[in-house]
Amino acid sequence: MTANPPVTFAARGEPKEEIGGVEFDASQADLYRTNLLLRTANRIVYRLGEFTAVSFPELRKKAARLPWETILQPGQPVAVRVTCHKSKLYHSDAVAERVAGAIGDFFGKPAPMKKFNENSRPLPQLILVRFNHDTCTISADTSGELLHRRGYRLETAKAPLRETLAAGLIMASGWDGRSPLLDPFCGSGTLAIEAALYARRIAPGKNRRFAFMDWPGFDKKKWEHQLARANSLEIRSPVTILASDRDAGAIQIARSNAERAGVLDLIQFDCLAVSAIQPPNQAGWVVTNPPYGVRVSPDKDLRDLYARFGDVLRRQCPDWNTGVLCSNDLLIGQMHIPLLEKIHLTNGGLPVSFYRGKVQSL
Repeated sequence: MTANPPVTFAARGEPKEEIGGVEFDASQADLYRTNLLLRTANRIVYRLGEFTAVSFPELRKKAARLPWETILQPGQPVAVRVTCHKSKLYHSDAVAERVAGAIGDFFGKPAPMKKFNENSRPLPQLILVRFNHDTCTISADTSGELLHRRGYRLETAKAPLRETLAAGLIMASGWDGRSPLLDPFCGSGTLAIEAALYARRIAPGKNRRFAFMDWPGFDKKKWEHQLARANSLEIRSPVTILASDRDAGAIQIARSNAERAGVLDLIQFDCLAVSAIQPPNQAGWVVTNPPYGVRVSPDKDLRDLYARFGDVLRRQCPDWNTGVLCSNDLLIGQMHIPLLEKIHLTNGGLPVSFYRGKVQSL
């Protein structure tokens, strides 16, 4: 999903899919645009250089040749995050110290090292160093806070989804952006809000800052052009999005989040048990993140809930498409919904799957 537009739109040549990421060549404007438009990526990094190093002096010497002036000011604090795999240099702290030292050598002024904590301000510039079979790749984070932080979710209910995961589920469900969409376990509303942003083509990063805005080479005019271009693509979608939850407090939080996201008018929020949902007659999509034991209530048997949920879907939503996030095949089996696809994911470090299906009538 991340390799599809806007990455394809921004890339010079074909994007290259890798484990845990997508690599592509891009201009400065493309870098701005992908940070602004990508719905499913955690962060976008800019590769400063790649070289072989088998000793610490060699690492420091070669790292000092990189174009640090494009992303840093002399003496600017940095956070260096290191991973090492099958390399002679394997001590991550020592590697981080040498890279920070190389930055100091480049500017003739030490670069203070700090830990990267997304909740601290100001954030240091994050430098990512990866050693693999003695090849060192050094990159700079362009995003700052992780891209799931859209700026609208200031309150959360139980077990919230990251915005990037929610957007990915909407896209993976195959939703067309026009048919009705229902989330009967909406919690703080993230799935419904991301669906509304997607339907209206609202850029997910339009209301936040990025690390590249503090770079010496930041071009404000180019950024404003990309922002204006993204705003011009927004549409007034007539789509029906329904979000409900039996927790009145969660519904209140969801409404507030949707209002901050600018999509409250597009979502109908109701305080309802799943057995009381009233979907429209037109077939659409049910995309939801119901409780699944480990996530909310490890001692509670949820088989009855899933069985009742399946009964409600067959009675109320015949011919609807379904997308359910869950960590347990047995719970999904209680729904008796024919499965079309199972996608393996993680949610908060927990292995989960996204189950796509099609409801059949009773």
